[in-house]
Amino acid sequence: MLPLDTIFAPATGHGRTAVAVVRISGPQAGPALSALIGVPLPPARRLSLRVLREPASGDLLDHALVAWLPGPGTATGEDMAELHLHGGPAVRAAVLRSLGTIPGLVPAEPGAFTRRAFLNGRMDLTGVEGLADLIDAETEAQRRQAVRQLDGALGRAVEAWRDALLGVLAGTEAALDFSDEGDVDDEALTEAGRAVAFEIRDAIRAALADGRRGERLRDGFTVVLAGAPNAGKSTLLNALARRDVAIVSDIPGTTRDAIEVRCDLGGLPVLLVDTAGLREGTDAIEVEGVARSRRRIDQADLVLWLREPGGDAPPPLSVPTLVVATKDDLSASSPDGAIAISARTGSGLDRLLAEIERTAETSLGSGDALVTRERQRLALERCLHHLDRVVTHRAELPAELVAEDLRLAIRALGEVAGRIGVEEMLDRLFSSFCIGK
Repeated sequence: MLPLDTIFAPATGHGRTAVAVVRISGPQAGPALSALIGVPLPPARRLSLRVLREPASGDLLDHALVAWLPGPGTATGEDMAELHLHGGPAVRAAVLRSLGTIPGLVPAEPGAFTRRAFLNGRMDLTGVEGLADLIDAETEAQRRQAVRQLDGALGRAVEAWRDALLGVLAGTEAALDFSDEGDVDDEALTEAGRAVAFEIRDAIRAALADGRRGERLRDGFTVVLAGAPNAGKSTLLNALARRDVAIVSDIPGTTRDAIEVRCDLGGLPVLLVDTAGLREGTDAIEVEGVARSRRRIDQADLVLWLREPGGDAPPPLSVPTLVVATKDDLSASSPDGAIAISARTGSGLDRLLAEIERTAETSLGSGDALVTRERQRLALERCLHHLDRVVTHRAELPAELVAEDLRLAIRALGEVAGRIGVEEMLDRLFSSFCIGK
């Protein structure tokens, strides 16, 4: 445990609430609680009703439930205390003001409680990232994925791989150090280690061969509405969003810039993007709008090519494309393979939404990905590179280089769990947390 100041912060939202929770963590948590309620401290890990008083003047602050939580078996691994106050803003402000007058106590910065949990070994880095994702989760699939990470799905797998490779490394180094001893079987150690490395390499390769579903689920599935001017893109966006998001007009080129709408489709995060109609621009602004449309199409997970009656078929695109025949209420037929819709009457929209949902679920999964961040993927790819050398080129490499590759593979796994080399990344990660978390 690191010698740190004692921190405090509200753990519940601002404004008028039924109950407001204030958390205190650090070596002065017990004395700080005593300063508010007097002595003795209440029984550990039980909510007790106490009168809170201002330490200097003795003025009544609140009647509150308090909890004394001695470390290290706490969320942060330190001594902690919680104050469950009446939820009025004035009550919370008065208690926080009183805590600020107690020597050794400082207000917590964003993510300070979780950072201490990580530094004191109560969470690994994958769990911290899962907690951050859970706070930001907007859909059911994102929630499921974040909960799996917080529960240690990746952390447990990485720790098991790391422990197994440490055993292989120990055997390899034993063969190096005691190669002249008659009771050390070099070949047996080599073959056993190679088999374990082979198994772990295949497990990591399988985890990485997921089409980046975890990262894509965090960011959302991007669906771009494209087509010629007046094909019905803005009308369809408004119909799917169920509100007037984009301006609809019979004048070609009305949409100049991309308009984005986030929605929850079957528990999956979907980003709908309306773009400018593709044609030769009539002015500099429209030319730029068309250029932006083409860039968004290239970056999309799915393109809905809107085709009005008599309109052109989609050009060859590098991303999955679904042809949507618009203005079905004005036409008796639609192109083969197209989904016919009418945004004005609503016909065909359910089928279109079902197809988008099916495509998104195929691409993103349902929150079961093991790797959810680019940082994790890069570290696992480095580990895989070194294990490939151990498994594939074992006969060609000196034993010293095999041992070095094993050490580097173990180091890469340590980066995933946050054991080494993550200081700068920690600052960025914890700054995204709420104060009090």
